[in-house]
Amino acid sequence: MKRFFVSVLAAAIAVSASAAKKPTAQLQFDASKGVAGSVEMPSGRVNYTAFTKLYYVTNVEDTTYQYVNVFVPEGATQQSPIFRKTNVGGYMPSAPGYPSAGDATGMALQRGYVVAIPGSRGRSSYITKGKKKIYNGKAPAAILDLKAAIRYLRYVDKEMPGDAEKIITDGTSACGAMSALMGATGNNPAYDSYLKAMGAADEHDDVFASVCYCPITDLSHADMAYEWLYGQTDSRKANNEAHRQVTTELTALFPDYINSLGLKKKDGTLLTGDNYLSYIKEELIRSAQIAKDAGATIPDSIGFTISSDKGTFAPINGGTGKPDLSQLPADMAKNLKNGKLPPKQVGEYVIGLDMEKYLNYVANKTPLKSAPAFDALGVAGNDASGENDEFGDANNTPANFTDYSASKNGKTVSAKVKEEEYLLNPMEQIGQQGVTVAPHWYIRHGSIDRDTAFPIALNLATKLENDGKDVNFLLAWNRPHSGDYALNELFDWIDSIAK
Repeated sequence: MKRFFVSVLAAAIAVSASAAKKPTAQLQFDASKGVAGSVEMPSGRVNYTAFTKLYYVTNVEDTTYQYVNVFVPEGATQQSPIFRKTNVGGYMPSAPGYPSAGDATGMALQRGYVVAIPGSRGRSSYITKGKKKIYNGKAPAAILDLKAAIRYLRYVDKEMPGDAEKIITDGTSACGAMSALMGATGNNPAYDSYLKAMGAADEHDDVFASVCYCPITDLSHADMAYEWLYGQTDSRKANNEAHRQVTTELTALFPDYINSLGLKKKDGTLLTGDNYLSYIKEELIRSAQIAKDAGATIPDSIGFTISSDKGTFAPINGGTGKPDLSQLPADMAKNLKNGKLPPKQVGEYVIGLDMEKYLNYVANKTPLKSAPAFDALGVAGNDASGENDEFGDANNTPANFTDYSASKNGKTVSAKVKEEEYLLNPMEQIGQQGVTVAPHWYIRHGSIDRDTAFPIALNLATKLENDGKDVNFLLAWNRPHSGDYALNELFDWIDSIAK
C-alpha cells in the first residue's frame, strides 16, 4: 500500500513550529534527573519520581506535545508493568500530564505500576512556514506520535524502571480508539516510513494489553451501525424527510458489513445481519443481570422483563440459561428432563428485553447525533464533524472519508484519505500478516452511551475473541459516554494478567 502522507509529513519536519521548536532531540533517559512528587489518593499519599519532557522522536515538530512524562512509584523495579495513559479527546492535541487521583493514573501508581503519559498532536495542531499555517496533526499524526512513544519506552528499557514488554495502554472515546489502535497494530510495517521520517526509535511497538473505554473507532462503518441501531427510534422517525432517507440508506448497508466480517459468538454461531440484534440483546441482558446481582434496580419501563421463577432458566452473569442436570436433586432433574418447571426460587432474573423500548430509552437519555453521525454530508465550516476535520488536509480543509457521504457530494474518497482511514482502523488490521496484536483486552462501552453505536465496540471485542485474544468485554450497566470507572475491577484484571 502506498504511503501518500509521507511526503507531507516529511515536508513538515524541519519547519519551525508556532511555539518554541526543538529541531532535533536525543532519545535518552537520565536516571539522575528524576524529581520527587506525590499524588494524594483516598487511601493516602503515593510518592513517585517524575521524569518529564522525554522527547520520543529526534525530529521534534512541536515541543508542546511530542514528549512523554514518566512517573516511577516507590518500590518499582525493572519488572514493574508500565501503565500508559493517553488523554486524546475528539482527536484533538493532547499535552502530557501528571498523575491524578481522579483517573486511572493515581491507582496505577498505588498498585506499583510505572506510569507513562505521552502527548500527541491532533487535528488542530499546526506549524508555520513563513506566514502560512500547516496543519500537521491530521490523521494519522496522533497514532504515529503514540507509537513513537512506545518505541521510546523500549529504547530506554534497560535504563528506566518498568518492563517495556508489559505496557498496558488506556484511553476513552477517541483515545479509546487510540488505545485500540496501539493494541491492534503492533509492528505493522504500514507505519514504518512515517515513523522513520519522524526519527522514532528503531524498536517494535506492540503492547501487552489494551484498555478501551467507549472507543470511537471503525469510522468507515460507524455511520451505518448508528443508523441501523437507532433508525427505528422515535427520535429518528421525527427527523425531516431528507434525514430519514439518510437513515434508511445507511441502515440498509449495515447487514452486508456484518456478513462480510464472518464473526462468531462464543458458541460458534455465525453472526449475520439477521441475528446481530439478538447478539446485542444478549449482551444487554447479561449487563443488566450483573447489575441486578449487585443490587441495582432495573425499572420495567425501559424494556427489561424480570422474573423470580428460576424455571425460566434465565442467563445469569453470562451463563447459557440451561441448567446442569447433574448438579440438581434427582427428582428436580427428572422433572426438568420431562419438561416440568421447578418450584419458584428466591431471586430475580432478567429474562427478556424489548429492544425497541430500550433503544428509545437510550435515545431519550441523551439526544442522538445527526444523520450521518460521523461523516457529515456537509464538510464546509460548522457543518463538518470532528471526524471530517481529522481527515482534513494540511490547509485545514475537512474531508469526507466514507464512500456514502462522499457520493452524496458527487465526489469520491481520495486515496490519501483511504490510507489514513486504514491507519486509524483497528478492525482492518487484526489478523493481518506481520501485525502483532496485544494478547489482553479490557473493553467497556456504557449501556446508555450513544456517542457511537453498540456494534462498534462489540465487533472489536468479538473479532479479537475470534482471533484468540483474551477479551474482557461489557456493555457497562447505566454508564454514559465515559471512562476510567470501576477502577478496582480494572486493576484487579490488570494485576491478574501482568503481575
